[in-house]
Amino acid sequence: MIDLTETEKWIIRIIQDDMPVAEQPYKVIADHLGISEAEVIAKIKEFRKKGYIRRFGATLRHREAGISANGMGIWIVPKEDAERIGKIMASFKEVTHCYERPTFPDWPYNLYTMIHGKTREDCEAVAKKISEAIGIQDYKLLYSTKEFKKTSMRYFEDEEDKHEIF
Repeated sequence: MIDLTETEKWIIRIIQDDMPVAEQPYKVIADHLGISEAEVIAKIKEFRKKGYIRRFGATLRHREAGISANGMGIWIVPKEDAERIGKIMASFKEVTHCYERPTFPDWPYNLYTMIHGKTREDCEAVAKKISEAIGIQDYKLLYSTKEFKKTSMRYFEDEEDKHEIF
């Protein structure tokens, strides 16, 4: 169990949500918490170094940026080669998620790649390149038709935290 101070928990609460739109977003956070901007930045670096958070980045709302086609590639890959092939699939910049999952008697697909493009044709071209790179032609692309929810995991949230911070 990780022992965090209340201030550290608040930093995590804040950075798991949208960052403040400001010239100095870390200063806005610091002012809100009553600490210095340098302390906020140091804590985030410390969380990364200790492995409390794996990464710290931005999420692009891909549909608003013109990336409106999302093809979930479903692949039948020999289990003994899944690790090697999964790494090749994951190396494509258009692939944002690459997973291995169990198969079932009526569902033989074991590797999944989320491919993003401006059009379905873009996604299909990427899937074809992946297919050629891995030497497997047994795949399908499933396209998103509607997005119901897309959020990140939330931590240290209880009823009193449900208000907007900024």
